[in-house]
Amino acid sequence: MKYHVIYDGNCNLCSNFVQLLEQFDQGQLFDYIPMQDETTLQQFAISAADCNMGMILIDPNNTRRWQGSDAAEEIISLLPMGKLFIDTYRLLPGMKWIGDRSYEQIRDNRYSWFGKRAATYHSAYPFGCRVEGNG
Repeated sequence: MKYHVIYDGNCNLCSNFVQLLEQFDQGQLFDYIPMQDETTLQQFAISAADCNMGMILIDPNNTRRWQGSDAAEEIISLLPMGKLFIDTYRLLPGMKWIGDRSYEQIRDNRYSWFGKRAATYHSAYPFGCRVEGNG
């Protein structure tokens, strides 16, 4: 069972972030759902309005969800050495507040700052896809 990363498949920054995660993870820990895949999002009771608040991470049992900067932090903490980085980041006074505000600015200006893709990016490791081998 995998964590589900819900991202804006039309955003250049978001799509590049997913592609970077794909390279590190190779579909072992995460699968990916673009926010534009309304049919799949309905399975998780996620609306377009929910997506406007930023990326979403859902745990494998669909019992816990993180959104926005909290989702980005949780994704990083699940990667090798990521927990140490995130724990240190959270310990530094004011960094969490700065990170949250920065995420909001990037989220709200992502198309004007990073551009919008001509076509939605669909991951090589989509929701429901099983990766064979390695365990």
